[in-house]
Amino acid sequence: MLGDEKMDRIECDVLIIGAGPAGLTAAMYTARRKLNTIVVEKALPGGQMQLTMDIENYPGFEKINGPELAEKMKKQAEKFGAKIEYDMITKVSVEGNIIKAVGNSKEYKAKTMIIATGGEHRHLKVPGEQELAGKGVSYCATCDALFYKGKEVAVIGGGNSAVEDAIYLSGVAEKVHLIHRRNEFRADPDRVEKMKELGVDIITPKSPAKFEKTEEGKVKITFNEGGEIEVDGVFISVGYIPSAEVFKGTNLEFTKSGHIKVDEQQRTNLPGVFAAGDITGRLAQIAVAVGEGALAGMNAYKYIQKPYWS
Repeated sequence: MLGDEKMDRIECDVLIIGAGPAGLTAAMYTARRKLNTIVVEKALPGGQMQLTMDIENYPGFEKINGPELAEKMKKQAEKFGAKIEYDMITKVSVEGNIIKAVGNSKEYKAKTMIIATGGEHRHLKVPGEQELAGKGVSYCATCDALFYKGKEVAVIGGGNSAVEDAIYLSGVAEKVHLIHRRNEFRADPDRVEKMKELGVDIITPKSPAKFEKTEEGKVKITFNEGGEIEVDGVFISVGYIPSAEVFKGTNLEFTKSGHIKVDEQQRTNLPGVFAAGDITGRLAQIAVAVGEGALAGMNAYKYIQKPYWS
């Protein structure tokens, strides 16, 4: 039997797991259509936005910090009637048209579910990394590149993402270094060649031992193999981990990279179950997550109401 007999039980029309931009947007759409909407969040609403100090590429805001944007989205979802439960989901069951989820404190039963659990950038876990996150250390080149226009930056990693970041940054920054712990790259050879043609400085085999802020405001990277380098900004690109472990016990289909597979309407292979945001493996941008959340919310509504246009 799923759940604990002593747990409080909550029944709803729409259960949204994850209160990042995708989950909160989906909640706005479903709650606004008078569906009983519950959003379950294990930490703070906003997801990765909570770790971003300045956002300049979200429409409508020339510049806004992540926590502030997250709070605005949260309040807007609540204004329409969505309720946020702070809980950690530990088990999910989808049997026919019955969807259940068990958290540490409550059990949830819903007519439809939207998975918006996102994921997290893989960290190096070296001294100074956490302290400088958002203050010289970034995990998203497309988000933060313009802060380093005409400056000197370093990308850490050796896969396709790292090489693509280096290529992208070479069109913004004055100087780009790519730091990799091995001489060989996992990235596609043609992309590596393109990176070299653009003049990216390749530093191998080197791995960061620690990050420090200098008196001049630069980030000093000290290497395990000896030596150091000072740059204006560091972009860590060593992988992204989808937060999908709790769904592995269901019959959900996943991509090779571990993301939840969806169609163009954010539908998974299970009836009544949708997914949106970074968990789907598409471009990790707030605007994309919001768009996917809107689609998931609208299609969850259609699934429940079966309106004439469906």
